Amino acid sequence: MKKITIAIDGFSSCGKSTMAKDLAKEIGYIYVDTGAMYRSVTLFALRNNLFDADGNINIEELEKLMPEIKISFKFNPSTGRPDTYLNGELVEKEIRTLEVSNHVSPIATIPFVRKALVAQQQQMGKEKGIVMDGRDIGTTVFPDAELKIYVTASPEVRAQRRYDELQAKGMPANYEDILKNVQERDYIDTHREVSPLKKAEDALELDNSHMTITEQKQWLIEAFKKVAK
Repeated sequence: MKKITIAIDGFSSCGKSTMAKDLAKEIGYIYVDTGAMYRSVTLFALRNNLFDADGNINIEELEKLMPEIKISFKFNPSTGRPDTYLNGELVEKEIRTLEVSNHVSPIATIPFVRKALVAQQQQMGKEKGIVMDGRDIGTTVFPDAELKIYVTASPEVRAQRRYDELQAKGMPANYEDILKNVQERDYIDTHREVSPLKKAEDALELDNSHMTITEQKQWLIEAFKKVAK
């Protein structure tokens, strides 16, 4: 089978990262979680007090500090998946909090942030044999990807998944707050000026609202085999 680039885009809390990680593991590809990269920048901004009380970002200061933000991924043998590191620190748990979720969309709309991270992502994908998920992988990062998948599910289903995930980790969670966050992020992601979330013309759409993990895996493997044969 030839090596290809797989771009998975879609709304927040659709399970994109989980499906991309599982697919990469199944077919022996490298996985890159672009959402984790934007979350890492957000965590950095929060730690450096770059948000005011109203949630506005100190753009000038962030642009000045941007060269200091180094994001990397290291394979975790105990989970079989990559963990996210911010400037050498493991931040996989810290970037998944609701506080980061509530601040990540405005960070992701900033042109210089997107430019810096897209450049890193394109560098990672030069050798192919890569699975990458995010909001603009098939439209901006890898417009020539051989396999593009656009994932969707209802806001209510996605909010419930996020709630269950936080509960399982023993982290505080409120369903209504999460649903509001999901709906706000959907609006921001689809209406931003730079690389808005949209389905690429040649992308396959996957609505996983009522699919089991097994059914989803089977769908993905079949899609991959058709393209990589």
